[in-house]
Amino acid sequence: MPEPTATLSTLADDLARIVGPSQVLADEATMAPYETDWTRRFTGRAALVVRPATTSEVAAVIRACGGAGVSVVPQGGNTGLVGGSVPPAGGPPPVVLSTRRLDQLGEPDPVAAQITAGAGVTLASLQASASAAGLEFPIDLAARDSATVGGMIATNAGGLHVLRFGSMRAQVVGVEAVLADGSVVSRLGGLVKDNTGYDLSQLLVGSEGTLGIVTAARLRLVPSHPEKVVALIGLPDVRAALAVLEVVRRRVEGLQAAELFFADGLELVRSHASLADPLPASWPVYVVLECAGLVDPSDQLFAALSDLDLPDDATALADDPAGQARLWSYRERHTEAVSALGIPHKLDVTLPLSRLAEFSDAVGKVVADCDPHARMVLFGHAGDGNLHVNVVGPDPDDEAVDEAVLRLVSSMGGSISAEHGIGRAKARWLALSRSEPEIAALRAVKAALDPSGMLNPGVIFAR
Repeated sequence: MPEPTATLSTLADDLARIVGPSQVLADEATMAPYETDWTRRFTGRAALVVRPATTSEVAAVIRACGGAGVSVVPQGGNTGLVGGSVPPAGGPPPVVLSTRRLDQLGEPDPVAAQITAGAGVTLASLQASASAAGLEFPIDLAARDSATVGGMIATNAGGLHVLRFGSMRAQVVGVEAVLADGSVVSRLGGLVKDNTGYDLSQLLVGSEGTLGIVTAARLRLVPSHPEKVVALIGLPDVRAALAVLEVVRRRVEGLQAAELFFADGLELVRSHASLADPLPASWPVYVVLECAGLVDPSDQLFAALSDLDLPDDATALADDPAGQARLWSYRERHTEAVSALGIPHKLDVTLPLSRLAEFSDAVGKVVADCDPHARMVLFGHAGDGNLHVNVVGPDPDDEAVDEAVLRLVSSMGGSISAEHGIGRAKARWLALSRSEPEIAALRAVKAALDPSGMLNPGVIFAR
């Protein structure tokens, strides 16, 4: 075999012929943004960064990398939080394949209520296109300006509206992808009923780039819900928050978000963003509810909340866009506020709703037992049991707090990953949520579609 430097130089030349010289990055400074994830906790060295613009270019890149024996790490908007879209810290440097230039966006089909989008299309662009046609794309994330369609499919992203519309998996009607051998599978016809064997599109959802590289997708749209109301409610504890959710879920047809955060998180956000107190009094727990429909759901929501006999100083409502954005900011700005404290350990988990309060009560002690000086900020999606445990203080490489929290989740019948994937961060703990036969089946699928293990090695499965 040639020396690695010679192989890399030859590969760089081959890739330049495929995508153009300007789309192959080899300089350390220009590659740096592709080598570290959003949390700043996970970083590694890339051999090269390549930025194809078409599916055929992606296929040619994969064949070239396979021929050179170089692994490939697919990357979208690089907003991931589990190290799954950046190179591993050790081992031979891979090629990072950025999908951002795969940004072709078709016109919405109002009859089918579908749209075809390239993997590099941002969520914000997709939302704007759907809105212009009087439709909506039902997934929404705080990272909407950066998160891409391909990355959202790869991680089965959830976000704010899973309560009403489901996760990314429920929005995917078909996928186009390049497999590890450079072949292309494409199901973009938008057929809602198609029972012709295994559903490869759904297999690729949540696969984190380990089975193939998504280049485009056919996505479901929903009717626009222009009438909206947002409520921010202060409550004594998580149990009270779940009681509110139970009543509103039964009484208000258009409930589409139910978010949860705590007093310490609110104070952090207020300090970071210079925001006023949202309510006249302070509360231990806060819930943000969003209801939307073709007709104004305000009366329904107000009636449901009135029946709960909440104190007058416990609720703020907004039916105008500016007011709604203000109430949402107290929840949505948690992530940036936590990041400003330092490099966080971000643990995205799901609990059965029946155990959510118990977990919220217990997790603080578990974190303190690992590191008495650590700062924990808890928030998440109350409607689907998804909490984000953010811990700042422990060294980024110290995984003691990660293990302790994930074992607590497992002991309560939860999942160690709700919407961000397993990535590299949680691969060693996959067995906390998957049985041995399940893991064996998952590995068999990986081996069948990527026998050499060139696609995102070390993601999902610990080596």
